[in-house]
Amino acid sequence: MVIVESYVVAVILCFITMLCWGSWANTQKLASKEWRFQLFYWDYALGVLLISVLLALTMGSLGQTGRAFLPDLGQADFGSLGYAVLGGVIFNASNILLVGAVDIAGLAVAFPLAIGLALIIATVTNYLANPVGDPVLLFAGVAAVVIALLADAVAYKRLPAHGGKTPLKGFVLSIIAGVTMGFFYRFVAASMSTDFIHPEAGKLTPYSAVVIFAFGLVLSNFVFNTIIMARPFVGDAIPVTDYFRKGTPRLHGIGILGGAIWGVGMVFSILSAGPAGYAISYGLGAQGGTMVAAFWGIFVWKEFSKAPPGTSRLLACMIAFYIAGLILVIMAR
Repeated sequence: MVIVESYVVAVILCFITMLCWGSWANTQKLASKEWRFQLFYWDYALGVLLISVLLALTMGSLGQTGRAFLPDLGQADFGSLGYAVLGGVIFNASNILLVGAVDIAGLAVAFPLAIGLALIIATVTNYLANPVGDPVLLFAGVAAVVIALLADAVAYKRLPAHGGKTPLKGFVLSIIAGVTMGFFYRFVAASMSTDFIHPEAGKLTPYSAVVIFAFGLVLSNFVFNTIIMARPFVGDAIPVTDYFRKGTPRLHGIGILGGAIWGVGMVFSILSAGPAGYAISYGLGAQGGTMVAAFWGIFVWKEFSKAPPGTSRLLACMIAFYIAGLILVIMAR
């Protein structure tokens, strides 16, 4: 399989992950003009699965290094498979709430609130379990992210409500999504061997782990998304038949593309964790991607165009403290 051994290449893949994870939600913004986010999300989940299988059958099956995709699946033990599936279920529970928050609050609010909170939880829990790194830099970074979240929340509160999409709903969904998001990555990492070149027996390698993760995402979607279609956060219930009746090839393609973009980022994030470590790969990918999403929301989608004067200063404060916190957390590791 194709793996990464160079730290420089790993950092490049981290930045690609950052762009992928910060940009995929643009497809939701495009599709939401024509149909509800729940319908988009079916195609998004399918896109994650399709791209993960495609990469596993190509990059995950080429070369002589490590273990090829199909043999790797065949030797995996139940525990490793279970961890990867659980990671997919936890991620899906969080991400579908994040998508709902984006629908209500926009990219520039939902991503910083949810992913920022996930960074805080992941940092604190990981440090308590394994106190590695400079605690002063680490918790100074967490404090900076907290300030960024507060600035973002205050800026969002200044926006007027419209169409039942009240600030409180978007805020609550973002917070719940962030709390849940802080735990999924560790389960995917637990399913894999720490050595990608000479993988441990019974453990998964990156490509097979992401495929099993994606299956967990898709299977749990029949529970989570079905419930949210019947009891939407905003508006009336959505009949399942709308997916087939209102969906066009273009709309389905947009959703699948969104999932594929996120899936590429996930694979590259795990590949880069070999030489860079999970802290840096996840930090640059997820948290850097948050700033990419915020820039999309603020400067392209103009999500704060109707905000009162002075809101731009809060947004600038949010971006500055978020970037500072991210740098401090990575430096601490």
